[in-house]
Amino acid sequence: MKKIPRIAAIVLAVTLLLTSLAGCSAADGKTHLTFQIWDVAQRDSMQAICDAYTAQNPDVVIEVQVTSWNEYWTKLEAAAESNTMPDIFWMHTNQILYYSDFGMLADMTDLYDDVDPNFYNEHFSEISRNNASGSNGRLYGVPKDKDNIILVYNKEMFDAAGVAYPDDDWTWDDLTDASAKIYETTGKYGFMAYAEDHLGYWNFVYQAGGYILNEDKTKAGFTQPATIDAMKFYIGIQDNDWCPTQTYFAETQPGVAFFSEIGSMYLEGNWELMNKATSYPNMDGKWDIAKLPKCPNPASGDGRATISNGLCFSTAARGKNLEVVKDVLKYFGTEEAQILAGSYGAAIPAYNGTEDSYFEAFEKAGYHLNLQVIKDQFDYSIQCVNNASRPKWKSPVGDELIKIYSGQVDIDTGLANMQQIVDNASAAS
Repeated sequence: MKKIPRIAAIVLAVTLLLTSLAGCSAADGKTHLTFQIWDVAQRDSMQAICDAYTAQNPDVVIEVQVTSWNEYWTKLEAAAESNTMPDIFWMHTNQILYYSDFGMLADMTDLYDDVDPNFYNEHFSEISRNNASGSNGRLYGVPKDKDNIILVYNKEMFDAAGVAYPDDDWTWDDLTDASAKIYETTGKYGFMAYAEDHLGYWNFVYQAGGYILNEDKTKAGFTQPATIDAMKFYIGIQDNDWCPTQTYFAETQPGVAFFSEIGSMYLEGNWELMNKATSYPNMDGKWDIAKLPKCPNPASGDGRATISNGLCFSTAARGKNLEVVKDVLKYFGTEEAQILAGSYGAAIPAYNGTEDSYFEAFEKAGYHLNLQVIKDQFDYSIQCVNNASRPKWKSPVGDELIKIYSGQVDIDTGLANMQQIVDNASAAS
């Protein structure tokens, strides 16, 4: 996103050009919209809500386009610079503050005022609203989904090792004890902890009573005692024979190792569960999910936490089809559309009260995972860590973490460096 500030210099010229083009329609007389996403597993659910809209509005055609995660953001940045962004696109918390701060996203705060001025507050959680908000507190998208992180485990490996399945009382100690026993008995890896933030150490830091960003998101918490304790525990897991090294994870992600029956446990986001179930039918009945184990001695709280994130539907602030697109997004945020999207089991809809459509999809497909744990974990979910400068500090912090794992720096020095990286980037934004 380094180039985005240049947009301000060309906005006027591009806006004038688009104004001259506005109102042009295709040969069939319909308004054709593009909808860009990055997850092929959600193509069908997104197409379904598009079809539901166009059934009521036959003069609109919506094309769902899927690309890879990395390509998605490269294309979106280039499109933002030339003001040719897709009509509709997913926006992630990693990037929403950056795009909205530069005025690239349409303000959706008043979208439902004619229906109910309090629509967002009544139908979406605070976390979901925050996930769709800019630095100024305005909404720059319609909440799409919500999620949290769970522990995935192999039942057969637990049975072979004579270890009871993870339950609500499980702690970090149980996690490590079970891992050692499974490795000793079966030769399979235990908990596979890799150098990841959202699907890794963030959860442990908040369980311990630490934090990654302070309340006003201006400073990091890597040098806080509770954060240091959690990081030492999480990073220290790799010192055990039952956990692969980060060199291993550079070639094989934990999910791949798990469903190849190489390891017994890893952390996953609930948005991947249906995809995993359908992609590995031979594993049906061999695996299940559990709550994240809690910190046995937290500095504050009860030791429970899981990171919760969620996407939103967004559009460009100066799109030539803006009014039509706003009407589409208005529908996407309704109970009807969110239930329909959730019924594919790819993501839990953000609209309060529609969550069961996601859970019921697993029953209809014949997959009987302990999905209740996901519902329960929303009670103590922590919003995904983010501030406007995160695109600047995310990669350097990850690089520093790898230096700790590889022994290039000791953990105290590495955490101090991570603190400085975040603080400097935050102060400059």
